[in-house]
Amino acid sequence: MEKMEHIISEEQAGDRIDKVVSTLDPEWSRSQVQQWIKDGNVLVNGAQIKTNYKCSLNDQLEINIPEPEALDVIAEEMDLEIYYEDADVLVVNKPKGMVVHPAPGHMTGTLVNGLMAHCKDLSGINGVLRPGIVHRIDKDTSGLLMVAKNDMAHESLVNQLVAKSVTRKYKALVHGTIQHDHGTIDAPLGRDQRDRQSMTVVDNGKNAVTHFNVLERFKDFTYVECQLETGRTHQIRVHMKYIGYPLAGDPKYGPKKTLDIGGQALHAGLLGFDHPRTGEYLEFEAQLPEYFVNLLNDLRENR
Repeated sequence: MEKMEHIISEEQAGDRIDKVVSTLDPEWSRSQVQQWIKDGNVLVNGAQIKTNYKCSLNDQLEINIPEPEALDVIAEEMDLEIYYEDADVLVVNKPKGMVVHPAPGHMTGTLVNGLMAHCKDLSGINGVLRPGIVHRIDKDTSGLLMVAKNDMAHESLVNQLVAKSVTRKYKALVHGTIQHDHGTIDAPLGRDQRDRQSMTVVDNGKNAVTHFNVLERFKDFTYVECQLETGRTHQIRVHMKYIGYPLAGDPKYGPKKTLDIGGQALHAGLLGFDHPRTGEYLEFEAQLPEYFVNLLNDLRENR
């Protein structure tokens, strides 16, 4: 493990420790440094500190730089649908049925396996199992994902997600006929205490906001566009169930009697963000997958 020492200058006094350390080497991102601090690899005057520690003049810093973690996820050649790619960022259209990143006991066949074969340079901020992954969509949700190819891009994209400046629009088919043309669901989400694998609306949950517009109404279903303001786990699926219109085909949050389409009818169709290096706004749109198009056509024929 490589070690670096540094003494806090007058200019740096009063600054947060994570900010100071991240300026000592252009290759170090702030989120990477924060993880080092949490792991006890950054000491101030010989003692462990928290990421929000404010530096004092002449503080002696000792930074133990961890060895890069060996990536033990297998690269697998896949026919990925890449919408955009440059040295910093990649946009990919994930098919329905594909898991985004590996997990213990499920280490192959994921989007990350395919990305690792497609490009060797992915951000390491999210660790061995989630290289380059900034946000994710559920296994049975199709659509667009942005992927970071270096730590600078990763940090920029995460900050945009936090600032709610990323455009994310989804197409969904829900049970029931929504009478309002548009609406906003503002309801905090957290783990369901009765089922830890599920999310639900809870008073002390994390802030979650979904906007929806009705695109087309059928006898027992409604075709909607949902725009995420926040990006909580299962957010659209839980929010639409909460207002009484669960997603068609959803095995977890839908009614017992739903469409047999191999999972929820949900597609991340539009994605827009500022390029991490140039600041240019980029926006991409992915057409509905074939199963979704066929589903809508069947409903139109059987009105």
